[in-house]
Amino acid sequence: MTAAGPLDGPGAVAVDGVEAGAEVVDDEAVAPPGAVAERAVVRSAEPVGAYTRLVLAAPRSAAAARPGQFAACSTGDSGMLLRRSFSISSADAEAGELVLVVAAAGPGTARIAGLRAGDVLPVLAPLGRPFALPPAGEGVVLVGGGYGAAPLAWLGAALRARGSAVDLVVGAGDARRLLGHDTPSTAGGADGVPGGADAPVDRVHVATEDGSAGARGRVTDLLPDLLAGPDGSAGPDGSAGPEESAGHGGGARHVLACGPMAMLRAVHEVASAAGATTQLATEESMACGIGVCMTCVLPVVGDDGRTRMVRACTEGPVFAGERLRWDAIGAPAPQRPAGVGARVPEDAVGAPASSSPLAPPAGGDAVQPGVVGGRP
Repeated sequence: MTAAGPLDGPGAVAVDGVEAGAEVVDDEAVAPPGAVAERAVVRSAEPVGAYTRLVLAAPRSAAAARPGQFAACSTGDSGMLLRRSFSISSADAEAGELVLVVAAAGPGTARIAGLRAGDVLPVLAPLGRPFALPPAGEGVVLVGGGYGAAPLAWLGAALRARGSAVDLVVGAGDARRLLGHDTPSTAGGADGVPGGADAPVDRVHVATEDGSAGARGRVTDLLPDLLAGPDGSAGPDGSAGPEESAGHGGGARHVLACGPMAMLRAVHEVASAAGATTQLATEESMACGIGVCMTCVLPVVGDDGRTRMVRACTEGPVFAGERLRWDAIGAPAPQRPAGVGARVPEDAVGAPASSSPLAPPAGGDAVQPGVVGGRP
């Protein structure tokens, strides 16, 4: 992958529908099966709180994308060859548009967030496995942390089209880092914008740690009241709550979430205690996005009950919460920031024997891929 400067100067011409003067990166990546390599033209770029919302003209990617999948994007800088991966916020096949929400956390993401209408962003999309929609008509709670909430309105619309009641819970450290709090809802109210019968969700619930928007606290503080009890009745104690009597919420049996790994773990614990299933769109460092580099591996329990280190970018990023080995995810290890990546469990398939020179020290990590930190 090589980078080129802006197409400007006396000899600039339009190429492949791209206007002269637009910033373009030459990207010769080969798309994996199911994905498309496109030179997407930025149709609009606008700030959304602490983030930037990019609307891209990417018709082939948009036609195939599903909620939970992601796009791997070039930075446009030859000194930063690795792509940056972003959850697809939405896709419109008819309009040929792909929408991404970008958090400028470092030079690479800042460069992408700084794109403007007419610029070109080479993308590989859609990548990864999407959310599996729960049985039609069953209640669902969607949970998003920070910019992890990006795809949840799109997902909610797909669920409501199947007859499910959908509650959206979004949270962040403060109001500026919220996303999705203004999602149109059928109920409207203080936390949601009225959207009529075609709104993507029924209700929106907001929490911020500093109390600057919504309830003071975390998304897990709001979650129990929206779930069915362990015996299947509404409410955390099994009693019918006001949400159930209103005909929505208060009895959901499925939780679909996207956000930081620590939040996903907490969401899974709360949901499991209520007997609800979870699907979690994991956040891991993805240097390639196509399963080659092995920087995003996680310990996951397979159908045979055995743990394997699998690639979040290809086998995920969405996993059933009960399949993730939480005891090994974010565990301390040498040469890795705290809370990043995962160690190889001793009982995992292919793990070094305890007597092997590759065996990890107590509480440490084997010499295995998947320990690379984030790449902003």
